[in-house]
Amino acid sequence: MNSRENSIPSIIDKARAGNQIAFSTLLDMFWNDVYGFQLKRTENENDAEDITIQTFSKAFDKIDTYDPAYEFKTWLITISKNIHVDLLRKRKRTLDRAGNNDDIKKVLDASPSVEDQLITEQNLATLLQHIKKLKPHYQEVINLRYFNELSYADIATELKEPVNNVKVKLLRAKKLLAEIIKGNRT
Repeated sequence: MNSRENSIPSIIDKARAGNQIAFSTLLDMFWNDVYGFQLKRTENENDAEDITIQTFSKAFDKIDTYDPAYEFKTWLITISKNIHVDLLRKRKRTLDRAGNNDDIKKVLDASPSVEDQLITEQNLATLLQHIKKLKPHYQEVINLRYFNELSYADIATELKEPVNNVKVKLLRAKKLLAEIIKGNRT
């Protein structure tokens, strides 16, 4: 077993306790696995990305139900498969359930993360140039959160998406933005 495999159970335990850094670490560790799996299934980058975001959203929401007897990656892939099947069913039905507001939970934003600090320290003009390099849906959540100063719940209402999707999408957008900014510094 390598050190990555040894550390996963402790990271999961921290995530269960609500540690946002642990959630972020799990997202980083498994994003490419889930995204790559969905890209092969859907053959569509946007669908693969949306399903991956929903997968992590659902996994983080239901982390207490994870059974350590199975690999975490397997659990994520199973969630991902189910979301993809649901998406296909919805598309076949073409029923638009416009009023589907699940439970919108209020999220407390404690201290800013490393990515938050990096974003606020950047020169605004340079930052806007970097933001424009992101995909449009990532640009939108960054703008709503940091320039319009909306809460997660308000962003969820604005985008007509569940709060957990917004949280994962924003987390991913911040990570990508941080990579763009760091890439320009070196």
